[in-house]
Amino acid sequence: MAEPLLDIRDLKTWFKTDDGMVRAVDGVSIRIHAGETVAVVGESGCGKTVTGLALLGLLPRATSRVTGSATMDGRNLIGLPPKAMRGIRGRKIGMIFQEPMSALDPVFTIGTQICETIRTHFGGTKAAARDRAIEVLTQVGIPSPERVHDSYPHQLSGGMRQRVMIAIALVCEPELLIADEPTTALDVTIQAQIVELLLELSARTGTALLFISHDLGVIAETCTRMITMYAGEVVEDAPVDAALVRPLHPYTSGLLRSLPRLSKRGAVLPSIPGRVPSLRDMPAGCRFAARCPHAGP
Repeated sequence: MAEPLLDIRDLKTWFKTDDGMVRAVDGVSIRIHAGETVAVVGESGCGKTVTGLALLGLLPRATSRVTGSATMDGRNLIGLPPKAMRGIRGRKIGMIFQEPMSALDPVFTIGTQICETIRTHFGGTKAAARDRAIEVLTQVGIPSPERVHDSYPHQLSGGMRQRVMIAIALVCEPELLIADEPTTALDVTIQAQIVELLLELSARTGTALLFISHDLGVIAETCTRMITMYAGEVVEDAPVDAALVRPLHPYTSGLLRSLPRLSKRGAVLPSIPGRVPSLRDMPAGCRFAARCPHAGP
């Protein structure tokens, strides 16, 4: 198989707390090839978003620590100096953040925020950056892109703001796009449009997609591979059809059983008992054992 676009090996993250350093991501290893669409699933607190932020050097340096390696173009991204990482972030790897209203700066227009990314990586004139910003807003399906270019985030709907976030992430045509819950809080019609847009752009530009989501239905339509994370660890990595039809890890199976189904009114919704263990008190051995119906002595 060809060399991976991004090769993550033994990635670990720690955060400083009142009780000392706690490990949020523990030995994650993932390989992503050019043009591949990979999903990362798991409950909140399993380390999905932290993994994406660690790759881009976006965790606070004063209160966190990251070890391991993430090799791209022969260079380890972990521990890169801020100036070197600035050349990677947005140019080589783009990221769509969870909540566009908090990710977009409310005091700057949409055009200003897109043009900042363009001029940071490519330089050029303000006029050329404006033309490129309007072009990418058109590509992500925004009507009246000139008007949106001069608008502020609060003047746009949730779906439009999400499209703007995708435009910012794609404006420099990155080789890898990390999409962190890009359809959260959107209605199903807008969700379908966003998913279709991401797939079309990935197919057209060859951009690899790392799709972080709770929505297994969206993942089934979007991705070719599914990685399941639990308590900071990767517990399963398989082709998406195999993972959804014949999961090998009890946690993946539990996630599938917990999906709402058309059933008798008043029936109990299946769920995984208990909760993800605290980072301060991780159990020895299998971290899922306390919640697993197959665990033995």
